[in-house]
Amino acid sequence: MNTRRNDRHADRVTGPVIERRGQVHEGSTTDQRLLDSRGRTDWVHTDPWRVLRIQAEFVEGFGALAETGPAIAVFGSARTPVDHPFYGIGEEVGRKLVEAGFAVITGGGPGAMEAANKGACEAGGASLGLGIELPFESGLNQWVDKGINFRYFFARKTMFVKYSQGFVVLPGGLGTLDELFEALTLVQTRKVTSFPIVLIGTSYWAGLFDWLRQTVLAEGKINAADLDMMVLTDDVDEAVSLMVAAREDRWPTPEPERPE
Repeated sequence: MNTRRNDRHADRVTGPVIERRGQVHEGSTTDQRLLDSRGRTDWVHTDPWRVLRIQAEFVEGFGALAETGPAIAVFGSARTPVDHPFYGIGEEVGRKLVEAGFAVITGGGPGAMEAANKGACEAGGASLGLGIELPFESGLNQWVDKGINFRYFFARKTMFVKYSQGFVVLPGGLGTLDELFEALTLVQTRKVTSFPIVLIGTSYWAGLFDWLRQTVLAEGKINAADLDMMVLTDDVDEAVSLMVAAREDRWPTPEPERPE
């Protein structure tokens, strides 16, 4: 079993820069400064330079992940404690995805993300993390073997969708819901194809499914087929098998040539 030191409790991540202990400087995040329209207006004159920084994030992401191979993104709450059953499930998800030939990509944070990275790492597979600059999180977890820290959410989201062939979603909060519904929208609008989305935890997600069916569908805001974009299960093996089936559908194994 791998053991790694994790003393990041006071870390602050600013894009690719990690600050610790006496080097931590408090302040707003890059996204906040970009989106905040209040206060002084001299920031307007720096936007062309921000475009270059955004471009650099895409270049760095594409360069780092281009040769990842088949990968699955695992999402879930950063607040899932180590002794919670879903932490163990997250480890199982990471391990079994690696055993099925996938790399594992998470948001790189603690909780459920850490669990999936740990399972993937201990199984000997590729354990990747795409972090984001936030005022209340402390960088990539210790089980990430290749990580990228992003300043901008939209650059990070592009990497998740571009380099993942499917999403496994563990119980989570607003960030997890954001990633889930963005994936659903991309599938619904056919921006991505052969893209399975599996939610693990029937008791946790059942209320969301009921609301979508009894309110959103009943009001005609979605079609019945839209609900089929998601699979709800408690079975990790079922989740992994759906990812494998989608991979084989996207890249079918060529049949051997028959002799003439």
